[in-house]
Amino acid sequence: MPASPPRASVIIPAYNAMPELTRSVTSAMDQTLGPDRIEIIAVDDGSTDGTGEELERLARACPALHVIHQANSGCAGSPRNTGLDRARGDFVFFLDSDDYLGPDALRRMVAMADENDTDIVLGRIASVGGRAVPRAVFSHNQPRTDIFSSHAYLTLGPWKLFRRSLIERLRLRFPPYRNCEDKPFTAAAYLNASGISVVADYDCYYVRYRENRSNLTLTASDLVHRMDGIRLCFETVARHLEPGPRRDQIMRRHVEWELCGPLRGLLPRESERDARERFFPEFRHLARTWVTDTIFQRIDAPDRLLIHLLRADRFDDVLAVARDAKEDAGRGHLVDKGRVYWLHPFFRDHTADVPDACFDITDRLPVHHRLDAAHWHGGVLRLTGRAAIEGIDAIDPATDVILRKYESDRPEIRVPTTPHPPGSPGFSVGIDPATADGGAPLERGLWNIYLDVRAQDVSRIVRFGSVREGRASGEATRPTRRAVTTPGGEPVVVVPYFTPYGNLSLDVGEVAHRREDADDAPCEVTRTGWHGARVLIVGGRLTGAAVRDGAGLRLRAESGAGVVREVAVRFEPGDGSGSSGDFTARLPVGRLTAGRWTLTLVMADRSVVVPSLGRLAPTRWLRFGRPYYAKPLTRPSPSALALEVAPIKVAEGVRRRLRGARIGG
Repeated sequence: MPASPPRASVIIPAYNAMPELTRSVTSAMDQTLGPDRIEIIAVDDGSTDGTGEELERLARACPALHVIHQANSGCAGSPRNTGLDRARGDFVFFLDSDDYLGPDALRRMVAMADENDTDIVLGRIASVGGRAVPRAVFSHNQPRTDIFSSHAYLTLGPWKLFRRSLIERLRLRFPPYRNCEDKPFTAAAYLNASGISVVADYDCYYVRYRENRSNLTLTASDLVHRMDGIRLCFETVARHLEPGPRRDQIMRRHVEWELCGPLRGLLPRESERDARERFFPEFRHLARTWVTDTIFQRIDAPDRLLIHLLRADRFDDVLAVARDAKEDAGRGHLVDKGRVYWLHPFFRDHTADVPDACFDITDRLPVHHRLDAAHWHGGVLRLTGRAAIEGIDAIDPATDVILRKYESDRPEIRVPTTPHPPGSPGFSVGIDPATADGGAPLERGLWNIYLDVRAQDVSRIVRFGSVREGRASGEATRPTRRAVTTPGGEPVVVVPYFTPYGNLSLDVGEVAHRREDADDAPCEVTRTGWHGARVLIVGGRLTGAAVRDGAGLRLRAESGAGVVREVAVRFEPGDGSGSSGDFTARLPVGRLTAGRWTLTLVMADRSVVVPSLGRLAPTRWLRFGRPYYAKPLTRPSPSALALEVAPIKVAEGVRRRLRGARIGG
């Protein structure tokens, strides 16, 4: 046994797992993290097909593989618990005997956890043979996030890297259920993790169905094997979260997936007696206990209908709605007095006695919108684009631009657009910052731009600018800053910019305000630019007392996850008087990991945010043969320079172009 604990313990529960078992185990044995840094604990759960013998054969060639034999438990949780009792690694990874790891998976995940001090790491999951896998959470690398600001909670399978100290602190073990045993375990870990990381640029885990289709997810899929786990999911969330918006956000996932999903898909398969007497009362209890009014309003109409009928104790109607769900899903909709309703057979049937709110789909209708151009025409910002509500025939469409001041309760400002040609989804609008507020200038600060898209009295409000004409791989041309003069003669600088989420906003006066105080600033940045494709140059001047600290000046890049990279700054004193000097910093952006990085100049007793000077273009380069880009962002303020570093998603860019072409057509 090695003197120091391994970095990762891989726990493999196995029951009659041949022939898939061999690849599963060898994928753990062949990890680039190294055999001296991994222990593999394979638990044979009373197999009768040669699984135990195959594990012993593999163990003879691999000292890191430890085999445990136990009587059959009938579930995956028991052998996983046996493995946890033996695990010594800093981290634990649960590998199902049907699946296998990518060769570099554990090294990447352990490095991500170490670098960002996170308790759980999700590695991208790939499908073998068509098994469904989560996708939303793996859209990009996330060094540090949580379940409230990411899609991580949508995946509750155990195929993740867990910090073992978290598991032991919570005394977590899997319940002895044949199905849904993993969700309460993962939920409890999520709800108590100090942070979560996501590795999205590498296929870490491959899921597949067995050749004989004997996966527990298939053979134990009926309600009798699910109800205990479903109930425990809700109880786990309630145990770890106080009532309120955060609990509602997490509970909504379980209402949709663990309550309405099985109710619709599995209840009709049961005998009527079991459905009525055994399972329906449990579902009714869950709906009455855990579905708050806030959750009810946020779930989709088909789920709202089921929850209403459950609460009202209408078993026959629940069963009828569940059985006809597929047929009823395509029944179309009705527009009435500015609202859109799903034309389910129960809609406005007085004998059904179901309120209209159960069928209202207005706020779920997608809005397709696109920014085609943004440019200054004198002192007016001209925007052209397209917008349409999906499924609503726009006989006389109309769109307004809405300006809302960031973190302010002041009234919004509406600017009507001009359709071109009349009746089409295309529009143009001019925003004059000097007079936009009812003839008065826009207040200084940040203004977010929205669209109010209307058709047949239906109104949908969305943020604007995330889809842009001619955008390649997330890049876009940002309109330049413009100095405008208010009716009172005051000059104000207005900077259009795109937020980290790609939406269009305005910075009014903030850059100008910083310039007013520039003479008093001890450190002034005067230039930013690229040396080649991978090195950012930041240059400027130091004045006054800051000159004596010039030799210790550093340029710091800090990611949203708290990772810091610093480079020394080259300082050259001025004319010998000691009152000023020039500095230059060279930041190798090509070495930064994917993410968003804020730039700061750090001196002995102060720090200065590197401003966004409005002249820095995006750049691209190749990293290990894959195209990457860095582009300027304006977060947390458009006056501060931040960079987004990420791999270029060529396929996604093509899909967006195709979607834009369809909308434009």
